[in-house]
Amino acid sequence: MSNVPIADYALLSDCRSAALVSRAGFVDWLCFPRFDGPSVFARLLDEQGGHWSISAVGATEVSRRYINGTMALETTFRTPTGSAVLVEAMAMGRNERGHELGVDSPGVLLRSVSCQSGTVEIELEYAPLFEYGLIFPLLRSIEGGIIARGGADVLVLSSPVILPIEGSIARARFILHAGEQASFALQHRASWEKTPEVYTQAAITDSLQDTVVGWQTWSDLHQRYEGPWRDLVHHSGRVLQALTFRPTGAIVAAPTTSLPESIGGERNWDYRYTWIRDSCLTLEALWVAACPDEAHWFFSWMAGAVASQIRRGVDIQIMFGVGGERDLSERSLKHLAGWRASRPVRVGNGAWEQRQLDVYGELLGAAHRLRDQLSGLDEVTRHFLVEVADAAAARWRERDQGIWEVRGDPRDFLYSKLMCWVALDRARDLADLLHAHDRMNAWTATREQIREAIITDGWSEKAGAFTQAFGSDDLDASALMMPIVGFLPATDPRMRSTIDAIAERLTDEHGLVYRYRASDGLEGSEGTFLLCTFWLAQ
Repeated sequence: MSNVPIADYALLSDCRSAALVSRAGFVDWLCFPRFDGPSVFARLLDEQGGHWSISAVGATEVSRRYINGTMALETTFRTPTGSAVLVEAMAMGRNERGHELGVDSPGVLLRSVSCQSGTVEIELEYAPLFEYGLIFPLLRSIEGGIIARGGADVLVLSSPVILPIEGSIARARFILHAGEQASFALQHRASWEKTPEVYTQAAITDSLQDTVVGWQTWSDLHQRYEGPWRDLVHHSGRVLQALTFRPTGAIVAAPTTSLPESIGGERNWDYRYTWIRDSCLTLEALWVAACPDEAHWFFSWMAGAVASQIRRGVDIQIMFGVGGERDLSERSLKHLAGWRASRPVRVGNGAWEQRQLDVYGELLGAAHRLRDQLSGLDEVTRHFLVEVADAAAARWRERDQGIWEVRGDPRDFLYSKLMCWVALDRARDLADLLHAHDRMNAWTATREQIREAIITDGWSEKAGAFTQAFGSDDLDASALMMPIVGFLPATDPRMRSTIDAIAERLTDEHGLVYRYRASDGLEGSEGTFLLCTFWLAQ
């Protein structure tokens, strides 16, 4: 069972996949060739899930930071005999700068350790396990490193030191003196592709430096925010970019699967996919952080992904694989113990089959916020956004699973109705951009119908608040969005009563907000939800 806190992990990304590295120098999570691909290291979810560690023996102090303007990590180890610095990053394509960052990422994890003072003994352990730990690859020494083969995957580890192999693990200890350096590169290929050549030490150093410069040019081009908490806002923008699958512009909700809401619980989901809602919220966050340039690309991709569904009169799929895949069928990996014994470990996500009507409002709300970047909309994207508004007008009365993806019977969730109202409200404001003046009267009339339904059926006298669903007395933090989207002012007596009720009855001892407290058909406790806490503050 892993005892490493989730907060101990740092994120590395090449805008195609991601690795998680612990403070101790363990790469405990890495999937190739995409965020949602099978893992080659999964110690995050099982002690025997595979890892790659580079650490200083006897370290008494460890500190780390991201190199300024980048997602390249620098970790400093101090020992009784000296100090060493480990620099690591997922490689970008050579000379990728600014908007091109991640276009041609080669699928390589780079790690370079150097002795800064005295002497330091370095311990390396390399234990890849393919396909979520199901495949124990065959490791074989080659000149300049190790090749691992198993199933559909090949890994080539370039190493300047000899790594003795014991079964499916390679280990070594070596001494670095002040001024000495040892650099490593881990390359991935499919088993049917040509096996890559090992990296030289100079090539690893060059690729690391090039990747650092690539991230810095992206930051220089995109990050113009100069308000409060500037450095944290800028770093958050880079993290959001790191979660973007560059070939399509899809943004994953997280680079991991099955990290639990509560230790030992079953609310463990695979978030390595792109949700329409989350992607829209991310685009708006990037707009706040002065990184707005990806908006046009995202809406063009989304139009291609879901426009055909609207035209066929079926539900917009709420989530996709990062390449646009529809079928995200969910299964459990029973051989993995889970983070701190939190099972099941899942891959895929059954929510892909759910109806969630709020996506109409998420799309048009984001388009409205980013309208200055969408001035040159192509005809396909323009028609797509018009069809989104029309679908909201036609379907707002239908029941769905709601924003929280409740795995039960569909209901008249208030938030879903609210976001259908948002879809029509924002579509009216975008009529010029969308060339849709002929729909203004119909959109306006339906918007008012939705408003009346929410005011009448969404309010509970017993709860003294707007609630989770029509006819329900259960509170839900998503009602906090009503003033945020402009449906009612926060000063409205009903809204103030709702805010007070949520602050009193849906918060923990630290003031963090729960999404809801009502039964949702799942075992285990519901964790607080940071986004809802921000809604309450806002």
